Amino acid sequence: MTIRGLLDNAVAKWPARIAVRYRDENAWQSLSYTQLCHGIQQSAEAFGGLGVNPKVDRVALMLENGPIWVECYFALAGTGVAVVPIDPKLRPAEVAYILKDSGVAVLLAQAGHIEMIREIAAGLPELRCAVIVDALQEIKSDSSSLMLHSYTDLKAGVQARGQLSWYAAHKPTEQQIASIIYTSGTMGQPKGAMLSHNNFCSDVSGALEAVEHVLTHTDNFLVVLPLFHSFSFTGNLLLAVANGCGLFFVESLRTVSQDIKQLQPTILMAVPLLAEKLLTKIESKIQSSRPARWMLKLGLGRVVGRAVRRELGGRLRYIITGGAPCPVSVLKDFKRLGIPMVEGYGLTECSPVVSIPKLNQPRIGTIGRKLPNIEVRLADQNARGVGELQVRGPIVMKGYYKNTEATREAFDGEWFKTGDLARMDQDGFISICGRKKALIINREGKNIYPEEVENAVALDPLLRDLVVIGYRVGDDPGERVGAIVVPEPELLRAELGAEADNPAAVESFVRQRLTQQCAQLATYKHPRKVEVRVEALERTSIQKVKRILYQGALDERGG
Repeated sequence: MTIRGLLDNAVAKWPARIAVRYRDENAWQSLSYTQLCHGIQQSAEAFGGLGVNPKVDRVALMLENGPIWVECYFALAGTGVAVVPIDPKLRPAEVAYILKDSGVAVLLAQAGHIEMIREIAAGLPELRCAVIVDALQEIKSDSSSLMLHSYTDLKAGVQARGQLSWYAAHKPTEQQIASIIYTSGTMGQPKGAMLSHNNFCSDVSGALEAVEHVLTHTDNFLVVLPLFHSFSFTGNLLLAVANGCGLFFVESLRTVSQDIKQLQPTILMAVPLLAEKLLTKIESKIQSSRPARWMLKLGLGRVVGRAVRRELGGRLRYIITGGAPCPVSVLKDFKRLGIPMVEGYGLTECSPVVSIPKLNQPRIGTIGRKLPNIEVRLADQNARGVGELQVRGPIVMKGYYKNTEATREAFDGEWFKTGDLARMDQDGFISICGRKKALIINREGKNIYPEEVENAVALDPLLRDLVVIGYRVGDDPGERVGAIVVPEPELLRAELGAEADNPAAVESFVRQRLTQQCAQLATYKHPRKVEVRVEALERTSIQKVKRILYQGALDERGG
């Protein structure tokens, strides 16, 4: 099976079923599976007209969520092109690195990115052109800049010609790369996980079997999470298409509460932070209702839950969370309200789902059992049965693009090393205990490698002695980015003079310099808590900071 095969099956089985709902021109619009497929064919024809070669070219997709994201992805991957999804909120330097490393030939972006594209184009010799999806007319390029095209104009040309032969003539194989998804790199450089059609389709197949096929074509997914994220891509897009479900896009993060009432979804994929915000709003309304408070005290949470469900559109069946650890209290609070919520586990390199509980029988505090079509093991277990979780099977990536060293380090033979420490009970339920890596996962499920931030900051000689670590606030399992910095005394005094003896002035100055050095990194990677110290950080014999000594040093236990 290929990703295109998933779509072809959906079109054949449910041609008139709503595939996509979205907000445009102040009204909700809908596309059936037949209409979506026709748009995909036109899009593919447009890319063929640009000279895209499925055998050698890679095309980057740097777009916000919406029907055009879906249309372009299926048009490209469905004809055998390797797609490179990119977070549209990344900074120019981060985008430039991904485009150059993957050798992207064509970039799909939005009008707001034009200035960035022109800024970085000179350093991207393999980038032939960019297609701007929200431009209503052809965009002129001066002789010194990259050629820019309007997606609207390209599709209009296809309609005028009336030919859709390119899509029919190019089909992917199971082993072809569908996506190269970049994850943060341990040495400051992101790594591109090469994921094949078989990887993704095996993950979908295993996930469906794991949840006992409780999803049907009558389900509708509320799409809040960005599709460039592997959890949302497989969970919201591929699972939905495989079942002929609807993808209902929220208008924006600010309108989720209103949109969920209007769209009446049955399934919500959420990172823990989104689930927490939703629960906070629910609890705020409950606290403002005296009858609701009393019913909860009397153990009648499900009665209250029926009213809550109406606020969530009235048809919500399941909330599935992933991408980061979810507080057990959040899972329990939704259960108390009679709203099933389960927590799964995965990694981009595994397409990404590795385990998920049965939707109707979750075991809170675990991430469920492994998918039935893969193997897992716990390597180097300690006396408590805790070891590194490793994965083998058809969901595991082919490797990191053009990075044989990182690929070699990521595997133990055929087993992918997750870097997460876990234990497993006699029933096969897995619990994550911690991480072997220094990876920081924030509450939105974004991965931050400390070394990437450290490498950026250490370019300033005044700030070279530092360690970036994750820290927690209270019982929140999500982490924030923090830094412990020891400024170079002589350079500090040269900059501040007598004020170098003023701790408040030093801290303010160090924060300012650190912020400047992080300017080329996405905002979520910036340290939110900075501690300035005088004594040099402890290092190993090869001068690496002993990171483990500082883990937990910035935690705020008081909440």
